[in-house]
Amino acid sequence: MLSHFPRYPLTYGPTPIEHLSRLTKHLGGAVDIYAKREDCNSGLAFGGNKLRKLEYIVPDAIASNADTLVSIGGVQSNHTRMVAAVAAKLGMKCLLIQESWVPHEDAVYDRVGNIMLSRIMGAETRLVDEGFDIGIRESWKAALEEVRARGGKPYAIPAGASVHRLGGLGYVGFAEEVRAQEAAMGLRFDYVVVCTVTGSTHAGMVVGFAADGRARNIIGIDASCTLTQTRAQVLGIARNTSALVGGKDIAEDDIVLLGDYAYPVYGVPSQATLEAIRLCARLEGMITDPVYEGKSMQGMIDLVRKGFFPPGSKVLYAHLGGAPALNGYSYTFRNG
Repeated sequence: MLSHFPRYPLTYGPTPIEHLSRLTKHLGGAVDIYAKREDCNSGLAFGGNKLRKLEYIVPDAIASNADTLVSIGGVQSNHTRMVAAVAAKLGMKCLLIQESWVPHEDAVYDRVGNIMLSRIMGAETRLVDEGFDIGIRESWKAALEEVRARGGKPYAIPAGASVHRLGGLGYVGFAEEVRAQEAAMGLRFDYVVVCTVTGSTHAGMVVGFAADGRARNIIGIDASCTLTQTRAQVLGIARNTSALVGGKDIAEDDIVLLGDYAYPVYGVPSQATLEAIRLCARLEGMITDPVYEGKSMQGMIDLVRKGFFPPGSKVLYAHLGGAPALNGYSYTFRNG
């Protein structure tokens, strides 16, 4: 589906799939749990799912003759860290708008983790006191105009690279990669669990897995706390991406998005999220974060316990990365 789209390699290649045997046993053993380690996909600034998307966006940025990548996220955005890394790799400038999306008051929140890494890589990081929204932001549009006014040529990458026209392609590729790994492993995953916020990771998976009838087996765990807006954005991205790659029509019912685990708000972990982070770390040595993966891990654990997945199911947890953000929650985890 992607053979005619140019791709700029930023990742090592297919990401590993591992059986989470101790977590599987802890949860009763009726459902086999695996993880696809997108958090281990590159040597660029700790990697993560955003790089898989950016591989299909970079060729367009290069072709545009841009000299500055301009993007946006929260203060501890994984996405902006990856844009900073890509800009450094390409020899481009980088301007990042870091909005106050998370009502979190850790004393070092804006000086550690993702934003620290972006600064180390030479990106200009601008703190903007605006609340959370997955849509197009005025502060980002103003930054693009500022680069033009300076005499630069900006390339616009929206939050999460999600509503970029090429933003869903990387996770269409994820589905193709999983199918090849399934063939090699001699199994087939019944469900994929993925964290959903700006939407293109989930949307790309839906398009990719629709090819073999598994679109509705992609279980999105909302972490945005804006469920209606997020569902609509996932659907829109999926439909646009499917049209781009010549895929199947995407119906509203193809988007399965569960909103039970995003509380209390975006970026703030509940006690159940913290328990899921600790459980996964202590059973498997696999680190998840309070903003994204901790909430999707919480959701998957709860769904297994509730019997959402039929006995004998093989569930693939998509680990999208994000561990550097843990540094911004150091007080929360001061005792582990």
